[in-house]
Amino acid sequence: MTELTSMRNIGKELERKLKIIGVNAAEDLKKLGSKETLFRLKQRFPEVCLVHLYTLEGAITDTNFNELSEETKKDLKSFSDEWK
Repeated sequence: MTELTSMRNIGKELERKLKIIGVNAAEDLKKLGSKETLFRLKQRFPEVCLVHLYTLEGAITDTNFNELSEETKKDLKSFSDEWK
């Protein structure tokens, strides 16, 4: 099992939150995907936002969150807007 903090964009605080919702390793995050993971995080931590979704997607795709494609950002923003 690969440590979450070994993934791009994942720091100690996000790792802590992910573990609380049962995402304990990089493989868990990849299996769930960024959207499902955000959905679960939002249930436990209502303050999570679009930046968290970008961070999760970047971790999964090994991309800095601020370097995601405009198309990907648009898709993720549309998903995030559903939970406001």
